[in-house]
Amino acid sequence: MRAAFYTLGCKVNQNETGALIRLFEQNGYTIAKEGEEADVYLVNSCTVTAGGDRKSRQWLRRAKRENPSAVTVLTGCYPQAFPQEAAQTTEADVITGSAARHSILQCIQQHLDTGEQVISITPHEKGEAFEELPLENFEGHTRAFIKIEDGCDRQCAYCVIPRARGKVRSRSEESILKELETLAKAGYAECVLSGINLSSYGKDTGASLSKLVEKAAAIPGLERIRLGSLEPDMMTDEDIARLASVKKFCPQFHLSLQSGCSETLRRMRRPYTAQQYAAVVDKLRAAFGNQCSFTTDIIVGFAGETPEEFAQSLAFVEQIGFLKVHVFPYSRREGTPGWSMPNQVDEQTKSQRTKEMQQTADRVRASICTKMQGTQEEVLLEKPLSGTLFTGYTRLYVPVVVSAPGKKSGDIVQVTLGEFDGQRCHCTLLAPTK
Repeated sequence: MRAAFYTLGCKVNQNETGALIRLFEQNGYTIAKEGEEADVYLVNSCTVTAGGDRKSRQWLRRAKRENPSAVTVLTGCYPQAFPQEAAQTTEADVITGSAARHSILQCIQQHLDTGEQVISITPHEKGEAFEELPLENFEGHTRAFIKIEDGCDRQCAYCVIPRARGKVRSRSEESILKELETLAKAGYAECVLSGINLSSYGKDTGASLSKLVEKAAAIPGLERIRLGSLEPDMMTDEDIARLASVKKFCPQFHLSLQSGCSETLRRMRRPYTAQQYAAVVDKLRAAFGNQCSFTTDIIVGFAGETPEEFAQSLAFVEQIGFLKVHVFPYSRREGTPGWSMPNQVDEQTKSQRTKEMQQTADRVRASICTKMQGTQEEVLLEKPLSGTLFTGYTRLYVPVVVSAPGKKSGDIVQVTLGEFDGQRCHCTLLAPTK
């Protein structure tokens, strides 16, 4: 049996698809390469926007049209958050959610045995445990993304994720460290710890994210530790101090923002103001001697966002100096408070604001990268562009391109940053110190 996979959404979704691929391989499946026909087509869905739901259905529809005898599977956040709507997806032979992932194989077999559509969406329950999945096969990747937390207890007005993912559930420290040791022995020098609400790691078990980073840093062979998205209001002084003391920690902070206007943040039901966010950034810069960078996500066009509020958000991006900003137009999701809020922003205005916000963010990014010219940095080599030319990232997540003869993907090298071309900094390889 051959299986094909399609993933929408965040790094956690991508990580889970990798684990599902491993699960299928362990049960006798061959993974289809791009363009190859398959016996099973599985889409791991994202439901952050209505567009994600639509893309999932379109992919399944095409797979069923081109391979009528194949089994099509819809899984992930979309059916978990909207089970009744997802159940109407006639293109899917099997429909499961974001819980009980191991049951997918049994559901496929049930469909093969009966020929009937199988809908098996396990509800999230209070007190449920973190679901362990097989170790992802990271072949072809230079960094390993490790999922250590699932679920979110927050109730942001725009977000449907708590419905899709349930309450906070933390993976055991022992399990995480064991996987990191395995990856380090396999040659991975950098790991990224990720989660749906990563800052909540340990909330249910008494563990601590900063203490976990300290323990991970003690693993031989693991040279760089990076964190996924963090909540600014959950960055305590103790956590900041602990992280600053870990030499292997990459001080690139993806601090969730959503808006640079405090009034918009209040309507979004975010638990901080723009001023409080800026104060956290100041604390981090002080702790790391200004040797840190910040990336974030911003939603434009949320319900009630006025031109003045949008202008404040634009100014905040320049004030903080974000290395990179992911910009999203607000997508209304039924079942969230934002769905029924008054003064919804029209799509044309959202589109205009998205473009303007991205242009501002790109200008700030170019300024930051240009100012770094001439500095010496450590780079993890990633995608080879030729026999000697590689793309890569510095510890602060500055994208680079460098000629590194005799090196390979996954190696860490020292470089001098050069000109920024709008995409990457062109670097010069430094000779190793004796």
